[in-house]
Amino acid sequence: MDPYAALRFKEFNVFLGVRFAMVFAWSMQFIVIEWQVYSLTKDPLSLGIIGLMEVIPAVATALFAGHVVDQKEKRNLLVKCILGFSVLSLGLFILSWPSMENSLATATVLYIIYALVFLGGIVRAFLGPTIFSLIALIVPKKVYPNAATWSTTTWQLGAVLGPALAGFSISWIGVHWSMCLIFTFSLIALLMLLQISRKPILNPKIGEPVFQSLKEGLRFVFDNKAILGALTLDMIAVLFGGAVALLPIFAQDILHVGAEGFGILRAAPAVGAAITMLGSTRFPLHRNAGKKLLWAVFGFGLCIIVFGLSTYFWISVIALFLSGAVDGVSMIIRQTILQLKTPDSMRGRVASVNSMFVGSSNELGAFESGLTAKLMGTVTAVVFGGTMTLLTVGLTAFASPTFRALDLQKDIDEHESQD
Repeated sequence: MDPYAALRFKEFNVFLGVRFAMVFAWSMQFIVIEWQVYSLTKDPLSLGIIGLMEVIPAVATALFAGHVVDQKEKRNLLVKCILGFSVLSLGLFILSWPSMENSLATATVLYIIYALVFLGGIVRAFLGPTIFSLIALIVPKKVYPNAATWSTTTWQLGAVLGPALAGFSISWIGVHWSMCLIFTFSLIALLMLLQISRKPILNPKIGEPVFQSLKEGLRFVFDNKAILGALTLDMIAVLFGGAVALLPIFAQDILHVGAEGFGILRAAPAVGAAITMLGSTRFPLHRNAGKKLLWAVFGFGLCIIVFGLSTYFWISVIALFLSGAVDGVSMIIRQTILQLKTPDSMRGRVASVNSMFVGSSNELGAFESGLTAKLMGTVTAVVFGGTMTLLTVGLTAFASPTFRALDLQKDIDEHESQD
């Protein structure tokens, strides 16, 4: 298989640039917000509330967003999503202006941040399904696995550099100008997106009633054992293994490494995942996908436990790096399953369910981590999360022999024959 097959399509390269800029901006913004909120409160629960404020609107509007995505033209819808993010970034930039911040009470600043994060959750509910659906309109079906790998790799590279630069930029130029940099990247993404042409709407049921549309999307996901198994396994692993939400506490109070160390810790998982994904362009993961996914999530749980117990900075960095490397395997396999097994007319709705299962579990996991850290201590909370991940893998492997035997080569061969 040609490892650069998807890159031979000009619009796909533009799409990768848009995706990188948006992921970079979004991940950097989340890190800057985490740092700012914990610096204001010194309360681990406040970090959990950030996640909760994003997950509530993301979950509440996800299914409706999927319906809208399947009914609308994808390029223009993505333009609107990026514009929405840009407005929110501009609001955070203005809020972090020293004169503005000093004139407001700490509680007021927190409430405004939480409100903007809440609105960002609504934007994200539309952003993910739109991006997922647009990929399939840019490259032919036979290139889907390769396109999914490159798209996920680009996402991960943005997730590497965004947090890393966030840590350094907080140290070098402060929170306020870091927010300005985020706003700039969102504008760059918008300008690049305009180079992609409008795409046809492939849904034959335009105007279908909302509830009927949502019911059909949910039925498809829950009837497809491969999709349901992959989403459920990853959701629970991320939910209980969300140690990254507590990294400001580890950086400031346990490892004592400051803002720059925080940036390194936050970027370490993404570096590991990016390396895995680049390697997977030459060594595809579709054969024995079920077993590989189970082993990857098991390894993720072990790494989280090691990180939680470590009191040495570089051991912590290595544990997070390895957690990202095995998580990269999980993400690639999950995205390949979704691209191969989802009809074009239902991509928005399936991606919305995916965002509810996996994307939102990041924020819900942040809330779970903040709450358990408040109740049982930071280290115990992280070890507990890793242990629950291991138990989840064990139960899934025992209860679903069909998922263990999952192999995607047949699906790839069918798509190639169609083209």
